[in-house]
Amino acid sequence: MKRRKHRNFKESTRRLFRLYTMIPFAILMVLFVIFTIVNGRINIMQKTNQAAQSISHSITEVYQQYHDEIQRMADSPAVVNYVSTHLGSEKVYSEFYDFNNQQKVKGIFHILNKDGIFLATSAPTNLLDSDFSFRNFIHRVEMYPNETIAEMNSFRYSHDRTTSYSFGRAIVKDGQTIGYIVYQLYEADFQKLIFTQNNEIALITDEYKTIIATTSNITKGVLNKFQPTLDNQGHAQINNGSYYMYSKPIQGTPLQVFTLNSYNSEQYTYYTVAIFIVATCVLLWIMLQFLSNKMSSRNSESIDKFVAALDVLRDGKLDGYVDIQTGDEFETLGHEYNAMLDRLQDLLEKNKELSELSTMIEVKQLQAQFHPHFIFNVLETLRYAIKIDANQAQEIVILLSRLLRYSIGHDRSVKLKDDMNYVRDYLKLQQIRFNERLEYRISVAEETQDICIPKLLLQPFIENAIKYGYQNQSNVLIEIRVYTSDEQLILEVQDHGQGMDEKTLQEVNQLLQSQNNMTQHIGLYNVHRRLVLLYGEASGIRMNSIQGKGTCVTVTIPFERSGSDV
Repeated sequence: MKRRKHRNFKESTRRLFRLYTMIPFAILMVLFVIFTIVNGRINIMQKTNQAAQSISHSITEVYQQYHDEIQRMADSPAVVNYVSTHLGSEKVYSEFYDFNNQQKVKGIFHILNKDGIFLATSAPTNLLDSDFSFRNFIHRVEMYPNETIAEMNSFRYSHDRTTSYSFGRAIVKDGQTIGYIVYQLYEADFQKLIFTQNNEIALITDEYKTIIATTSNITKGVLNKFQPTLDNQGHAQINNGSYYMYSKPIQGTPLQVFTLNSYNSEQYTYYTVAIFIVATCVLLWIMLQFLSNKMSSRNSESIDKFVAALDVLRDGKLDGYVDIQTGDEFETLGHEYNAMLDRLQDLLEKNKELSELSTMIEVKQLQAQFHPHFIFNVLETLRYAIKIDANQAQEIVILLSRLLRYSIGHDRSVKLKDDMNYVRDYLKLQQIRFNERLEYRISVAEETQDICIPKLLLQPFIENAIKYGYQNQSNVLIEIRVYTSDEQLILEVQDHGQGMDEKTLQEVNQLLQSQNNMTQHIGLYNVHRRLVLLYGEASGIRMNSIQGKGTCVTVTIPFERSGSDV
């Protein structure tokens, strides 16, 4: 059988570059075309939306200014006096022109008496006297004397000036309507306001889709309505053209802004970009042919080193480091590979240490479940209590049964409130034994009740507090405080015994911070190392002690509000 010929990495790289160069070129071309189309669509959407936002802001400002001004004019003493006495017209005209000259959208104003007769106007009213729609508008203003009526209506004045939107309000004196004031806004000024750069068509409609102003007459439908046909993609079809349309209701007004941009305007951009892509791909093809030889030669050396290192790792050895000094990504990969080996070694060592500590702590807890001295002392106390106080004997039995039931459980992680119940039962038994010679205080913050902690976490510290607290004194006070600080759970066990001198305290704290323990103080060290391995260097045990005043053990761990194992 003929043996298949294998190529080395250098030859394979050179061949693949030459064989499959067209594949990335084709993908690149497709991606560029897609990107151009998507970018064009996004550009249309963005400029359409921005135009609508800009127009909406301007129209809101105009609407609010006229809405506030007509209300102010209706309440103006000069206007009320003019309607009542027909005197002071110059003040009324002065106030109107001062306001109107400052507006982007200018308008016409009329003042009518209660019978609909024009008293003051800034434009000829020959056609308005008999205009049915204008009289209907005045009638609606009359029906709501305490409101400002705003609606779309079109009136043509001289010089081909047309108004397209009107504000009206009743003039009230002593609770009675004495006249009406009307503002009519020019359509041409609206058109100037909604004309923005980088936008093809913009229009404003009322709540019934009636066009107030537009930059293109192709948007006008039957009865001056804006009713575009939408395709299945939501694009507006107007005058045989496809448009992206964005609508935005103008907050606080019955008006709505529509902005539209044609997709056909982007076709020239597509053609230009396509030509550029083709020219770029031809140039890249020539360059890649030349560079393929150099790239394959340079990279093959680094690959060989990685292959050799992986062979060493496959044999289970974690010392197969690679040395790559190429100054490129291969060097970065080499450093990351070496760092990965270091992390693997560190994790293996930590897992081994944590496993050994867990085993030692579980054995110690199992032994502590039936500590002979503790059981003997409790039973001895129970024997006397049976003779002296039956109720206390019953309490001792209940407390001891709860302790034994809790201690033989297999949970490694428990809620703090459950562990603190165990602590209270344990201290209660000790207090029954020592009577008034033992006093304890427990303070647990409410928000810590459901935090998960390692089971029997405080047990060794409480045992030490009782064991060493009675040295050279007859009474012991133990204080337990549990609270949170900076996303950490703090547990403190403090006794008021003899404490430790500074030298002893320093030795204990140095032992807790060391990596290896060669002393007989294995209990505190094992608990501390377990917490460090589980939660990190910020966690663990810290001891403070003052000789003659007592010792305080502080345990710091991050808290968890779930029941997951610690």
